[in-house]
Amino acid sequence: MKKSWIIPAVALVIAALVNFVARATGNAPVAAMVKPALLPLIALTTVAAAGGMESRTVRLLVIAQLLGCAGDIFLISSDLIAFAIGLVCFLVGHVFYCINFGGRSWNGLKPVQWVIAVIVMALAVAGLLAAIGVKGTFLVPFAVYGMMLMFLIWSGLAGVLREKNKAPWVIITVGAVLFAFSDSLIAVQQFGGASTTLEFLVMVTYVSAQCLLAWGGLKIHFSHANHNL
Repeated sequence: MKKSWIIPAVALVIAALVNFVARATGNAPVAAMVKPALLPLIALTTVAAAGGMESRTVRLLVIAQLLGCAGDIFLISSDLIAFAIGLVCFLVGHVFYCINFGGRSWNGLKPVQWVIAVIVMALAVAGLLAAIGVKGTFLVPFAVYGMMLMFLIWSGLAGVLREKNKAPWVIITVGAVLFAFSDSLIAVQQFGGASTTLEFLVMVTYVSAQCLLAWGGLKIHFSHANHNL
């Protein structure tokens, strides 16, 4: 691993702490100003740690991270159209995460395993949406988005269950679960009202999730790089 990752990583920690403190103290302008820098800094750290973007794993990570950055920017606004565009950006980002991780962990799964997984995921999404109280025009897009989050979690879990080197997949699974938790809190805000505490928790779990997905992806990258030596 290249040591050049330290500089963007330190910048990321500083920016994240500034954002977290701003969220905790209700300083929305500072939080909004810092938020768009977080995912680019995670992407820079990822590329620097990997030593470039030659690896398909790293390229897919960066694409998902930059889509997350676009989503962050659109979600700063309270406009409904901007919220919808931000949701689409994150949805497509999850598609790239699933291509990256699920493309490995799902390989060779039997049809019956897929049927069971999809049923469990659909029940989990339905239960979560009902608990939050999502309804009306938001129900279908939130359900689709929720299923994509479940597919991301399934990408990690399948790796934990099937791969010999389980550490990257455990990290990815925890990251995916935190992502789902963070987005569930956003839905709670949307339907139950925003609060300083919720906004703080959304950002802490979200940034932690993105960092864990990057870390797990990098571990897979290095595992394959060492295997090919």
